Amino acid sequence: MRTRLLSYFITFLLLTSSLGPAYAQVPTAPATDTTKKYANPGGIPAPVKQPFLKSKLFKAVAIPAVLITYGAITAQGDAGINRDARTFVQKQFRPVSTTFDNTFIFLPYLELAAVAVAGVESRNDRINTLLIIAKGEAIMLASTFAVKYLAKETRPNGADNLSFPSGHTSQAFLAASIVHTEFRDKSQWYGIGAYTIATSVAALRMINDKHWQSDVVAGAGFGILSAHLAYLSHRNRWGRKSIGRDVGMTPAYFGSGASGVSITWRPSK
Repeated sequence: MRTRLLSYFITFLLLTSSLGPAYAQVPTAPATDTTKKYANPGGIPAPVKQPFLKSKLFKAVAIPAVLITYGAITAQGDAGINRDARTFVQKQFRPVSTTFDNTFIFLPYLELAAVAVAGVESRNDRINTLLIIAKGEAIMLASTFAVKYLAKETRPNGADNLSFPSGHTSQAFLAASIVHTEFRDKSQWYGIGAYTIATSVAALRMINDKHWQSDVVAGAGFGILSAHLAYLSHRNRWGRKSIGRDVGMTPAYFGSGASGVSITWRPSK
């Protein structure tokens, strides 16, 4: 009996001694790193930075930069392409009243108002659109007239030294760009109409011998750039609640042979 117990005991010791090194070889799990526990609590992937050529800033300034650069390079007064363009225009057209120049610059805004009254949904609500217009006007006036006083380019008719760039053209293209941006999701024709008006203003400034071709090309660039910068810097959205968008227009007959248009307006809550 003692011999059997002794053999069991020796066997137990041998087993425990052989298992000891095996347990000792089990690696200890490393401590959890909690230093960045709250770095990304929601597990949201980090935003991928777009290349500059695909960024909103590049898309906003690319075309205006080309127009302004071309205008600056060709702004040589009565020489080069400016002289050729002036000669061509004078042979093909007669000067017209400057009333057209001064009126057409605001026609894109009139188009914007008419389309809005007709009930077409714009990109922004009324208040934000007005804020963008105000901001764009401020940028355009500041940049255009600053360059005018720095460039001191003489007009083709010699009236003064504020020829470059064309302020009328800047104003027209600013308004056209806003119309295009507000309604391009509805139809491209709104923008095409507005840009056609703006181009007519540029042509009239050359026909009336008020500006060189370099002036109107650069003016278009300043107008478009001002609109794009106004949109890029606009953040006060105040939501997307409609403000008086329930507007309708229907033909109406008032009796005694009088007819017209009935406009209904219902402010949104």
